[in-house]
Amino acid sequence: MAAKKKKKKKASRKKAARDVLCVGSKVKAYIKANGMKCAGDLIPGLSDRIHDMLDAAMARTTENRRSTVRPHDL
Repeated sequence: MAAKKKKKKKASRKKAARDVLCVGSKVKAYIKANGMKCAGDLIPGLSDRIHDMLDAAMARTTENRRSTVRPHDL
């Protein structure tokens, strides 16, 4: 009998997928209303930037010993 080959798990895993935090149709409609076109990878890129902004705002909130993120934390 032939020995079964075991599949090796990849050592590096992709970064955990993050939720999309913006409404894609609203973003696309806003861009279209201003006479521009939207690239297919814009929405995930925008969502990544929003995640980064919120992470920084939460860090600032924590540094200021608060638990409520406020607009000025952005």
